[in-house]
Amino acid sequence: MNCDRKGIIRAVLNRAESADEELKPFTTDCFGGDVFHFTRMKERLPKPIYKKLMDTVAEGQPLDASIADAVAHAMKEWALERGATHFTHWFQPLTGATAEKHDSFLEPVGNGQAIMSFSGKNLIVSEPDASSFPSGGIRSTFEARGYTAWDPTSPAFIKRGRNGATLCIPTAFCAYAGEALDKKTPLLRSMQALNRSVKRLMKCFGYDGSANAKIALGAEQEYFLIDEQFYYARPDLVQTGRTLFGAPPPKHQQLEDHYFGAIQNRILAFMTDVDSTLWRLGIPAKTRHNEVAPAQFELAPVFEELNLAVDHNMIIMEVLKQTAEKHGLVCLLHEKPFAGINGSGKHNNWSPIYGDINLLNPGSDPDQNAIFLTTLCSIIMAVDKHSDLLRSATASAGNDHRLGANEAPPAILSIFIGEQLADIIDQIEKGSLKSSKHAGSMRIGVDTLPALPRDTTDRNRTSPFAFTNNKFEFRAPGSSQSCAGCNIILNTIVAEAMDDIAALLEKVPKANFHSGLQAILQKVIKSHKRIIFNGDNYSEAWKKEAAKRGLPNLRTTPEAMAALIKPENIALFKKYGVFSEVEVRSRHEIFLEEYQRKIRIEGELSLNMARTIILPIGSKQLSELVKTIAVMSGCEIKAGLASQKAAAETIGKLLDGIELECRSLEKALAAKDASAKIVESMANLRKLVDTLEKRVDDDLWTLPKYREMLFIN
Repeated sequence: MNCDRKGIIRAVLNRAESADEELKPFTTDCFGGDVFHFTRMKERLPKPIYKKLMDTVAEGQPLDASIADAVAHAMKEWALERGATHFTHWFQPLTGATAEKHDSFLEPVGNGQAIMSFSGKNLIVSEPDASSFPSGGIRSTFEARGYTAWDPTSPAFIKRGRNGATLCIPTAFCAYAGEALDKKTPLLRSMQALNRSVKRLMKCFGYDGSANAKIALGAEQEYFLIDEQFYYARPDLVQTGRTLFGAPPPKHQQLEDHYFGAIQNRILAFMTDVDSTLWRLGIPAKTRHNEVAPAQFELAPVFEELNLAVDHNMIIMEVLKQTAEKHGLVCLLHEKPFAGINGSGKHNNWSPIYGDINLLNPGSDPDQNAIFLTTLCSIIMAVDKHSDLLRSATASAGNDHRLGANEAPPAILSIFIGEQLADIIDQIEKGSLKSSKHAGSMRIGVDTLPALPRDTTDRNRTSPFAFTNNKFEFRAPGSSQSCAGCNIILNTIVAEAMDDIAALLEKVPKANFHSGLQAILQKVIKSHKRIIFNGDNYSEAWKKEAAKRGLPNLRTTPEAMAALIKPENIALFKKYGVFSEVEVRSRHEIFLEEYQRKIRIEGELSLNMARTIILPIGSKQLSELVKTIAVMSGCEIKAGLASQKAAAETIGKLLDGIELECRSLEKALAAKDASAKIVESMANLRKLVDTLEKRVDDDLWTLPKYREMLFIN
């Protein structure tokens, strides 16, 4: 590979100097301008049709076919006004990305004439070729049929490109026989399951169950930005999304000077463009800032209803990538694109809501506190019983590099609830109803329960699952992963825990409700308190303590994925109608196969780069040293000769070591089911290559270095 690193650096600097770009001013009137949201539907649809549509949305049922044509016509007219020429059913297959097949509104009518047409059938269902999407054995390759069905709870939107606009209709995706082939379908099922369980639990507290439960989600998105010229000069970034080789520079994030630092002009222009695009798509992007690592950033939206928030996060990732391209940058969503510095996660802030009551918000009266505590104990029970399932939702080849590093939680699942709540939980367990550590005005259940002031917890950034005032923050998901996976699991396991507690409460006489509730929660806490840990999750002491408690430590993707097909977990999914056994086993097969393929791709590329880029560079360096030694040996000047010989000896040994490790990697790649050996061999090869990078003449090293990619933009 012939690469002029210094020429690339000059080009990057020139581009950075001309980064200032004047954007059109944004007003609040523009927010949601490219979304066919419910307010817009109300304006354009006859009242009876709009009411039927809202009934459909409220109940989560398929669209009434009798109103489909009217809805489709209104949607088409609006889309045409916004410049759209095509429409697509936008769905989320098990590839980890979104998918779309564009059809034009154009309909020839003969005599050289055409009209713009969009029927109710076009809106409700489509039949994309499903043969090449991963199905995990649900269907044969020659069986091509798959179906997409409109999800009316997630509004249609317009995606804009340089040369046109397309109406995108969020849809579910299923096989010919009805099995889910996507991430939206099981997410909607899990939301229905949790809705039923929340209603059942709330009836125990005297509510009539008429309100619907919903889940609020705020998904914080971390990402890296580097100049596209650096990116295209790195085959590993292009092919795998991460650097397979690269020595950390002397300065990276140790000084902690990048976090929340002033945003550079070029990056700010990118961020402003991103926000403008997202706002027009009705996505409430709120926060933007520099993250801990150099060239790392974060975007956080305002909380939204779960299904919409998941769709919006998928759009956010796409907008980040597309906008970066416009600015001559590349957005890296890999969990660990650069070794030795922080990786990127996606913090999943989750809370269940009944009507207008956030069940994780301590209230201003004893009954509200009782609901809060019961919800808290339900979640403690759920995470303790099914920590293996939650871990499986975060498993991926990329996230294996991140989990347990110094910026991400470990693979051991635990819950942080803070000192104040821990004290109250301890008191309930022991039945010792003394006043809590910090007196306040809030009492739980009855007057004798300990007081619980609001907002008593600091944040534990090492915890994978932390209570943060009125929500739980699940910090383990990776930056490239869909939020659907972890929320499907979370909704299902919490639904089960709430049902278990509700079943016990339903047997308690009303006159003894609070004492009965206390006894039930006491039992729950005694059985599941091992999952609570408020300390440093990075410490070696915690690993030992977690082992004593019997908490699983599933460090790699294959270990974590095994949880999906445990008989008791399959039974859980079937019970709540989230997955059939066929669907669970298909996902296990798909995700494990994806992991193995990614590892094999990385292994083959590591081998290729080592032999065609790294070894030739090292050989050039050795050749130069040998020539210098030969010249010096024929001269009377001996000073420096020993150092040249020592350098040549070091380079030679590194080259020999690299070749030996290449053979080891080659052998691992030739074997079946050798992912662990491939990973180990790649790591060994990397150590040698990164050491060589520090010993080779800078002018000979063709690959852009960390100090350039991370700091020059």
